[in-house]
Amino acid sequence: MEAAWRQGGRGRGRGRARPGDGLAPRAGPAALPQAPRARGGACVAAAGTSGEGASELSSQRKFDEIKKANQAAAKKLVEDQFSSSSEDDDEDAEVKQGKILAKTFTIYTSQTDGDASELERTRQYMNEAFQSGAMTCLICIASVKRNQAVWSCCGCFCIFHLVCIQKWAKDSLFLVSSPLTDDDFGKKDYPWPCPKCRFEYKRSETPSRYYCYCGKVENPTLDPWLVPHSCGQICEREFKPSCGHKCLLLCHPGPCPPCPKMVTTTCHCKKAKPVPRRCSAKEWSCRLPCGRTLLCGQHACENSCHAGDCQPCPRVSKQRCICGRQTAERLCASPQWQCDQMCGKPLPCGNHTCEQVCHAGPCGDCPRSGKRSCPCGKSKFTLPCTEDVPTCGDSCDKVLECGIHKCSQRCHRGPCEICRQEVEKQCRCGKHSKRMPCHKPYLCETKCTKIRDCQKHQCRRKCCSGNCPPCDQVCGRTLGCRNHKCPSGCHRGSCNPCPETVDVKCNCGKTVMKVPCGRERTIKPPKCKQLCSRPPTCHHPTQEKHYCHFGRCPPCRQSCQKTLTCGHLCPVSCHDEALVKQTGLHQSAGPWEQPSEPAFIQTALPCPPCEVPIPVECLGQHEVSPLPCHSANPYSCKRFCGRLLDCQNHTCMKECHCVTKLNSSADGKKAGPECLQCEEECTKPRPSGCPHRCVLPCHPGDCPSCLQMLKIKCHCKLSILYIECLKLTCADLKEKELLISCKNQCPKELPCGHRCKEICHSGSCPLNCSQKVKLRCLCKRLKKEIQCSKIQEGQVSLECDALCKEMKRKASEIKEAEAKAAIEEEKRRQQAELEAFENRLKGRRKNKRRKDEVEVEQSSWQKYKNLIMLPVFGVAVVMVAWLMVYNG
Repeated sequence: MEAAWRQGGRGRGRGRARPGDGLAPRAGPAALPQAPRARGGACVAAAGTSGEGASELSSQRKFDEIKKANQAAAKKLVEDQFSSSSEDDDEDAEVKQGKILAKTFTIYTSQTDGDASELERTRQYMNEAFQSGAMTCLICIASVKRNQAVWSCCGCFCIFHLVCIQKWAKDSLFLVSSPLTDDDFGKKDYPWPCPKCRFEYKRSETPSRYYCYCGKVENPTLDPWLVPHSCGQICEREFKPSCGHKCLLLCHPGPCPPCPKMVTTTCHCKKAKPVPRRCSAKEWSCRLPCGRTLLCGQHACENSCHAGDCQPCPRVSKQRCICGRQTAERLCASPQWQCDQMCGKPLPCGNHTCEQVCHAGPCGDCPRSGKRSCPCGKSKFTLPCTEDVPTCGDSCDKVLECGIHKCSQRCHRGPCEICRQEVEKQCRCGKHSKRMPCHKPYLCETKCTKIRDCQKHQCRRKCCSGNCPPCDQVCGRTLGCRNHKCPSGCHRGSCNPCPETVDVKCNCGKTVMKVPCGRERTIKPPKCKQLCSRPPTCHHPTQEKHYCHFGRCPPCRQSCQKTLTCGHLCPVSCHDEALVKQTGLHQSAGPWEQPSEPAFIQTALPCPPCEVPIPVECLGQHEVSPLPCHSANPYSCKRFCGRLLDCQNHTCMKECHCVTKLNSSADGKKAGPECLQCEEECTKPRPSGCPHRCVLPCHPGDCPSCLQMLKIKCHCKLSILYIECLKLTCADLKEKELLISCKNQCPKELPCGHRCKEICHSGSCPLNCSQKVKLRCLCKRLKKEIQCSKIQEGQVSLECDALCKEMKRKASEIKEAEAKAAIEEEKRRQQAELEAFENRLKGRRKNKRRKDEVEVEQSSWQKYKNLIMLPVFGVAVVMVAWLMVYNG
């Protein structure tokens, strides 16, 4: 274990910049150790190290770095796996959540002087949006994640997956419209309900896109500093009930809070003085008597100041009926009433009296006066009111109850008789018919075999018209929660979500969270805010405070603070219960045995080597770095030497080494005898476009001008030009265009197929082709010469004239006549061949009867192959002939 700590201590200083990183040399005690050192520290020994030794040190350093990274990753994985709580992450998440909520409520609380009592319901919805697993889609019983498209109900504000609610709406509309007939389908826009609150939406309101809560932004981006599925803008939805103001919160889930605006309003009865009140509670009562005159017109309202219309008058008084004959005590709110007596007043005719029950106003004329019709309505008579209207003697002709036939009796009083005509009637299901009287219904005994709307059970109703009633059996299928069964009637599609809820508790049982039934097996337990009361298991007197959790307590993260041999205190985290991987406990019997997972045990580790920084200068005097206390020796920083060579252009590329100063007054940046000698070519930048190198070796000062010739192809890539490098690099764009051109015609083809008319040029050729081409009509009879560019642009087209169309029609008629003649000729030839074949077949049968010897029985194919193959061959010949005529 101690060796492992020492190896980890050395690896901590090996992350410094590599050669070529462009970092300046560092100095001072503030820099941290990040590179391995050469042990021994002697300048002569460092200078004499061979290239092979440097390579071995570099490989060892890389191996140590990779080993350190793997150990850190394994340690973190083990801690995450065995730790049962993450208090820091929880605290950071709570702080972040609090900031987001405060930002969302800022504008609202500024209107209410910091009062957030009306925001509790909205705060609950937002907390559920932040809490992992709290938001559950009731359709698929799965958690709603931050990066998933969702839809929120405007009635209960429950959140569903967008794909789930689309499928729910589609299935609901299908189930509602499936029992409809063809006549009823499409006449009514049937709604679909919310899975939770059953709030109904129209078919056109089926969600098709993912919007934020306020509906302003489509597909809102995922922002960790906003409420999930929020756009971050001001909500601006109208308050319910509508008051003219809009919501001031940022885009949020759940209902909008009450309106926080201050308005000046008076009480319901308008007697009190106007006072400033919140808009959400602007209606108030002064508690004084109302005093408004009631509908009876005699009394005033005695109730306290109230909203809306006054209640009916509760007092009782004597009221006369409408006709004025009787008087009774009745409620003052209903003064008009009718008695049970008939009016009885004489009518203007003088022969009859009014037969209406207690009424107001004049009785009117006698109902038997004026022109009256006979019972059938065909004749009218003017008779005194004392005489009855006679029958006219004509046929009645009123439509009977069947709606088809008319009454054949003479004009008569009273209702017509039932229809007795014999007709051919079909039963209700349409499978049988029978001749019977028109007025009798006809129902057969056939039971309906159609499947009901549940798609499981038959109708079994006698003589069903096809519009079968819904299934009356119980569904009984297991719901998505796997705990309850569907209590609804037998139906198609998915069952409604389980309405039950289940309590999920923390380890101590003090924090409870209600989740939909079925989610208790997959949802995480709630985060409890109670502190863990278990005793510490390390050498510290007290344990770090952390919240209630399941499983073992997390490892102690307090500083060790034990005194080391050098006198410093151990600054690392407590390592009394470190998780160590056990190796070599089990050796596999062979390659067929599966490797087992590594086992970890808790054990106390010794304190690591002291890492207190001690300032030490590197061999090349590039920096002064603080090295760990246990390994504070001179070292090589592994950078390039960087001292300027005699060529004044390059620096020493050897690794940091000791340099001997020949003169005490010499510059510290100058190369010493241990540095390299420059043996490279001149690498100074050449003029733009010059591909040649400087002919001189590495030298100070400017390079001479380039006089070499360049071999370049022209724009059209056909000719090779030789140009001086100096001319080409010093020329501008126009001069380069002329220098590279071969002065010949461009050989490129235009999209139309003609050759470009321009001189050798760069870039694409112009598209305005001036070549003359011939344009023909569809039948190739008419032709015309037109410029090629106009044809490419589609400006000109040559249509066939009347003569072309006539010639085309005659040609098609000739082809059809020839095809028909060929088919008739082929039919006649086949008929002749068939008759000849039948005659030959009859002759063979007679010859066979005359033979006395027994023949071997032939197979069915040998007997009838000629009869089968000949018609097939004839049909094939006819089809080939028809295709040749049609294609010709």
